[in-house]
Amino acid sequence: MIRRPISRKFTIVLGIVGIAMVSLLYEGLSLRQTRINPQQTVVPGYRALIGGVRTVLQPQGSESRPKPSWLWEDVRVTYWRLALGLATGIAMSLVFGLFIGAYTPVEALFNPIVTFLASIPPTAMLGVYMILFGTRLPGYVALVAFGVFFSMVQSIYQAVQTDVSSDQIDKAYTLGASEFEVLFEVVWPQILPRVIDSIRMHIGPAMIYLIAAEALFGSDGFGYRIKLQSRLVRMDVVFVYLAILGANGLLLNWMLLKARRWYFPWFRG
Repeated sequence: MIRRPISRKFTIVLGIVGIAMVSLLYEGLSLRQTRINPQQTVVPGYRALIGGVRTVLQPQGSESRPKPSWLWEDVRVTYWRLALGLATGIAMSLVFGLFIGAYTPVEALFNPIVTFLASIPPTAMLGVYMILFGTRLPGYVALVAFGVFFSMVQSIYQAVQTDVSSDQIDKAYTLGASEFEVLFEVVWPQILPRVIDSIRMHIGPAMIYLIAAEALFGSDGFGYRIKLQSRLVRMDVVFVYLAILGANGLLLNWMLLKARRWYFPWFRG
């Protein structure tokens, strides 16, 4: 049967088997490429990947003027940009999404504009954001913020319209609740699980926009480092960076999912 439930232990076992299969397939591909060209670095083996880990963790500079490792510097720069951009975009989308979903005149005024701008790929707007806000921190923050803003507004105002029943709102008004109380004590708690899910879904796209901007305009960060090392065919370093991005994405997704299940056990979206 489709979607037949299985035990948690069996799920974990299948996950481990899947990871092992992919690992063996990768190692086989690496060995094949090495037999063709012993000097190849396109598909490095696991021993070469360990060397890549050492490379990204090695302190830079000289003994008299030491500098942080590549990984520390790039993690600090990229995730600071990502955090500021996501925080700004989420804050703006919460305000606009809540009011567009709650008030019909506001929806009529802004919904066509939001829908149109949400249809433009943020990566196509890279040059616009960098020209308007510069190629320093404000440019990256604006790119991430506006990259997630329009689609998040759509998901939030749709949650207001679908997850909050008119009966709940009518009961609140009947009991004497004010407009503010209805908005933040009836509507807001009902849509908060959807907001957390929307944030989960937008972390990946936000990182895509940021990596693309760093690769094109940056002089530091994950995107810049991956572009530079790809040109040098240092795939041992590139794959280490990709693995770190994937692991961080999984961790953030897991944390938000756990938070949603912990605070909203009633939600089954």
